[in-house]
Amino acid sequence: MAKTASRSRVAQQLQRAVGDLTKTSLARMEREMPWFAELTAEQRAWIGMILQAGYNSFIGWYRSPEQTPPPLTTEVFGNAPRSFAGVITLQQTVAMVRLSIEVAESELARAVAPENAAEVRESVLRYGRELAFATADVYAHAAEMRGAWDARLEALVVDSVMRGEGADTVRTRASALGWRESGDVVVVVGPAPSPEPAREGVVDELRTTAHQAGLEALGSVQGDRLVVILGGVSDPDKAGAAVEGHFGDGPVVVGPLVSDLLQAHRSAADAVAGLRAATGWPATPRLVTSEDVLAERALDDDPIARRDLVVRIYAPLQGAGHELLETLTAFLDQGGSVEGTARALFVHPNTVRYRLRRIHDVTGLAPNKARDAFTLRIALALGRLEAQRATEQQP
Repeated sequence: MAKTASRSRVAQQLQRAVGDLTKTSLARMEREMPWFAELTAEQRAWIGMILQAGYNSFIGWYRSPEQTPPPLTTEVFGNAPRSFAGVITLQQTVAMVRLSIEVAESELARAVAPENAAEVRESVLRYGRELAFATADVYAHAAEMRGAWDARLEALVVDSVMRGEGADTVRTRASALGWRESGDVVVVVGPAPSPEPAREGVVDELRTTAHQAGLEALGSVQGDRLVVILGGVSDPDKAGAAVEGHFGDGPVVVGPLVSDLLQAHRSAADAVAGLRAATGWPATPRLVTSEDVLAERALDDDPIARRDLVVRIYAPLQGAGHELLETLTAFLDQGGSVEGTARALFVHPNTVRYRLRRIHDVTGLAPNKARDAFTLRIALALGRLEAQRATEQQP
């Protein structure tokens, strides 16, 4: 009982010193810590409140050391705003705690009778150790909360792009995640890793890989699908290859280049359509662009692919002269035989070869390659159907 009464009396002496302790600590911070002067008045006031709460918490614990101490994160840091850990770094906070303990060790020992000074000093050091652990806990919790918030925000941005929202809010949210507008953008879509535990952390790993390749990246797992938005892209194939390894088994489809994040929904729409249509090509390579499966997309009733095949293949061939369309049709009907095509058109085989080269120049597709021939045949059919509809609509 006498020991408790003595501690209570010492605690009263310590309590009277709290105001001066806080002022002394703040004055030293202003002199010794350059970052402290850069804080706003409100932020410095919060630090003063934290210091005062820390000294009061110590005195309460010193008065009744036999009681289980309350969580110091609540006692000391509970009054600070949630964003406080984002204003002051962990290193700065550790320096602040160290300085406050130094002040308490010297000043509180002077505030009590000499016979109590050693015990007070020892108690300050013990409490300081606990406070250091509490500080680490605050920043660990803040990092955890920030990580969870960033993951939700990132998923929201990706979802907005996939749903075709081109509003400036998409760009604003992406900027909050550190996205920088640094060039063209593509969307890459493919299967998510399996089994499901393998998806944990895949977006973080993917982002690291993309940054090592000089690319900006946002990603999200949507059901069984992994969606990645890449920025700073100059070569879609190289960009897709950089992140391909993070997808699960199956084809990975790279959408077309678009100018910025606000246009990314266009790349996303093509990539998703390409992934869905890729099942129509049994030999689909692991990494393909949405243009590589234009024919399958058209057969899957994708209006964008149908339009692209007409605009990019049929219309240029038609504009280049009737003989190219005639030669391509005959060549495909003759099973890719140059001689058979020459006989059907009553021309020399070299004329056929010349026109086939012209077709390749105009469309970028080689009629003598099976895959390109399939795409060309679909484009011809769609072009003729489109021409027929246009004729029927004429008065």
